[in-house]
Amino acid sequence: MKVAKPLPFRTQTLWIAAIISLIIFVVLQVVPISDANSEQDQQPQGDIISKEDARMSATRFVSDSLHLNLSDNVDTLVTYKSNSKFYGYLSRENLVKEYISKYEKRFPYDVYRVTFNDPATYLNSLNVDVQMVTGKVLGFEKVQDLSKDAKALMAEKKDGLDKLKEIEGNLTLAQKEQLALPYLKALGYNTNELTVDRDSQDLGLHYNLKGATIGKSQGQLVFNYEYGEVSSFDPAFTVPDEHTAYVDSQSKLANWLYFLGYALLSFVLGILAIVYSSTTRPFASFRRGIFLTMFYFIVNAISIINLLPVFKSEEFSTSTFIILLIVQGIFTLIVTASVYFSLVGGDGLWRQQGKVKWMKSSEPGYAKHVLHSMSNGYAWAFILLGVQSIIYLALERILGTWSTTDDTQSTYNMLFPLIFPLMAWTAGIGEEAVYRLFGIPMLQKLFKNTFIAGLISALIWACGHTLYPIYPVYSRPIELAVIGLLFSFIFLRYGFITVLFAHVIFDSILMGLSLILMKEPLNIGAGLFYIVLPAIVGYVIYRWNLRRSTPNLILLKGEDLR
Repeated sequence: MKVAKPLPFRTQTLWIAAIISLIIFVVLQVVPISDANSEQDQQPQGDIISKEDARMSATRFVSDSLHLNLSDNVDTLVTYKSNSKFYGYLSRENLVKEYISKYEKRFPYDVYRVTFNDPATYLNSLNVDVQMVTGKVLGFEKVQDLSKDAKALMAEKKDGLDKLKEIEGNLTLAQKEQLALPYLKALGYNTNELTVDRDSQDLGLHYNLKGATIGKSQGQLVFNYEYGEVSSFDPAFTVPDEHTAYVDSQSKLANWLYFLGYALLSFVLGILAIVYSSTTRPFASFRRGIFLTMFYFIVNAISIINLLPVFKSEEFSTSTFIILLIVQGIFTLIVTASVYFSLVGGDGLWRQQGKVKWMKSSEPGYAKHVLHSMSNGYAWAFILLGVQSIIYLALERILGTWSTTDDTQSTYNMLFPLIFPLMAWTAGIGEEAVYRLFGIPMLQKLFKNTFIAGLISALIWACGHTLYPIYPVYSRPIELAVIGLLFSFIFLRYGFITVLFAHVIFDSILMGLSLILMKEPLNIGAGLFYIVLPAIVGYVIYRWNLRRSTPNLILLKGEDLR
């Protein structure tokens, strides 16, 4: 059996390529995102207020304008909400910079949503939207049981129109305007700058804001009514119907690619991993991978808990919420089992061929191999970031690729944003175990070709990222197929530990930047810490194994650690 030899600590060519790639990444990705007036900027413009400040602003509005007295212990949730379709329209049409300069402060696409649960006997909840920089209240929604009925009827469109008018209270246009007037005054709108949109008066009341247009989008103030009262107010720009239809069709394609191209094939790989864990038993050990698997499961469980504000914001009933958490827990266990058997089965398949792609700590040179893997991992992560930046630029020029926001993945919606970059480790462990360590040798058996095996495993992995809000949807598999092939090359050339480090560092840099862009010293410090954490981990493993492994120590005495 061939035991993997430690590779050179670094090569001049590799690090020259890494430094050039890092510069490309900074110029094409980091600088534009950091520019407050950039088309790529998706952050609110200015210093963001705290969630507690948003809650206090919403509480004052509820008392002064909605005339509700909230108890001191009312259950309150503050989350970040983004108008993803509208921002996507701006991004697609290259209108972000113009919109920011003209309308963003008054009609932001990002807001804090303050939700008061059971604020009154007749309300299930009350949502108040707050500007994330100024703290000004922008809109609100009273949620009653009948609101849910109204939303269901809205889905039926014309079939539910008569019932919806009944729920409204059969109000005339003049009555609707009179009921809306106090809220317009309270929120600082001048009625002289408003005109009634008479094409949208079957339900609710739509005001067009004079002169507020961008592209095919019109600034509107939308009031809804239930039983003779204003039930909601939403200031927003309209989204053209053709854009909505395009996004909906792309979302369907994304779901097909995800469930057939990724979920189904990954499930098949998981079953095969169990089979080959048994058939390669003489070459692999079921004790290997236990620590990585446990770490993978714990971090995933923590990440689910970290996203509780997102789940709570969906206003599920208590029973539905519990069922959702149980289902998510079961899914995490299944995926964790797949990772474990991929570690065992993948290692066994390679050793069955007489090759070692994942060194054991007891094998000669392990400590130094880990140190090399960490160093090479940083170099390759920089190269991957540069390559990804060039791919983004090419796809933007050729396919017109664009992206939008996703508030469900935002650090603003996490209980503890500071722990978000830990997910980089689960991505590195899980994805490299399933799609490289196990996936490549498994597919080699079927297709008798290493390149095809690497390509197919990369495509399966790529399809798992199609639910991200990047359009057209097929641009993401193209990008990640290239990145996946590079991960396959790193794995085949350097081994599992190196590609694991490369993947973790790659994601840690991107996730660390998401914290850094939140500003504040603590977030910036945490973001930088996560970027250097793989180096700390690699060095600690190196030192630990030097002390506990006499053969490694003897081996290193006569070697140059350049």
